[in-house]
Amino acid sequence: MSGEALAGPDGVRRCPWALSTEDYVAYHDQEWGRPVHGDDALFERLSLEAFQSGLSWITILRRREGFRTAFADFRIVKVAAFTQADQERLLADPGIIRNRAKIEATLSNARVLADWAPDELDELIWSYAPDGASRAVPRTLADVPAVTTESTALSKDLKKRGLRFVGPTTAYALMQACGLVDDHLADCAARNG
Repeated sequence: MSGEALAGPDGVRRCPWALSTEDYVAYHDQEWGRPVHGDDALFERLSLEAFQSGLSWITILRRREGFRTAFADFRIVKVAAFTQADQERLLADPGIIRNRAKIEATLSNARVLADWAPDELDELIWSYAPDGASRAVPRTLADVPAVTTESTALSKDLKKRGLRFVGPTTAYALMQACGLVDDHLADCAARNG
């Protein structure tokens, strides 16, 4: 695979990672790289990126509805109120990734965020969006970084404020997924569409 955008069966050129499954095609075309705002929506993306750590994104994508059900649609206030019994329920839920450390981090993060002012998470995350004009448009997958100066700074800021499982790579994946950066390749239809 060259790393350049490739034409799928429908003739549309996409980032090559998007062509392996129909789930990826839909996610790539309709969600990835599009701006996401709102504290609960960003909490969901942050949590799912943390659960993805060490796994394939398709594993998370295919269980996303299970995650939403298990975590009260990622409403921060509701998740912050989860009890030990809820944690045990989550550890037994086959619809999600049953990783104790990631579940505990998600619950802990919700408790931290529940004390923040409305839109504070949204404003904080978006304050780290780099100037798009200063970024080179990636032509191949090799041009797409895993970590940037901005994602490292965002990670440090989130950790300083008490959030967990938010390393620089996770922070950059969040930035990509939520449209803070546009890492669709130069000749990808999603970038140009």
